[in-house]
Amino acid sequence: MNVSPVQFKDADFVDLVARCLEQSGLEGRYLKLEITERLLLSSSDSVRQKCERLAAMGIRLAMDDFGTGYSSLSYLRDLPFDIVKIDQSFVRHMTRNSRDKALVRGIIDLAHQLGMTVIAEGVEEHIQVELLTRFGCDLMQGYYFSKPVPAELLFSQEEAPT
Repeated sequence: MNVSPVQFKDADFVDLVARCLEQSGLEGRYLKLEITERLLLSSSDSVRQKCERLAAMGIRLAMDDFGTGYSSLSYLRDLPFDIVKIDQSFVRHMTRNSRDKALVRGIIDLAHQLGMTVIAEGVEEHIQVELLTRFGCDLMQGYYFSKPVPAELLFSQEEAPT
């Protein structure tokens, strides 16, 4: 679930999430919250405390759009993220730009060394799938696999539009 910076900055955000989990009966381990790297630029104690409280509930945290802000390795070191999502701008250009290719490979290696799962965003070409697989990327998302599909079609017996 994507969390907007406005939502995350709300003082009651963590309590709201806790109430929603309690009311729904959903265990925290089944919820993944995606927080954009740009939100972390205001990496205050409040952001850190919220992330730690969410992680303590078993919620998995994903750093979305990694590499687009002023990436700081301290985010990976100091905050309880489980997942790093490599921004599509790196994935898009990695087949034509050796620097982007090196950055993608480096992000994957670093995240794995820290015990994190890596998701590549914006995968649109078979060559990207091949490179990301060779680099050991855990998961990929993008138009190569499917265009966006309405939720009701995901859970029905109807065939999704092509």
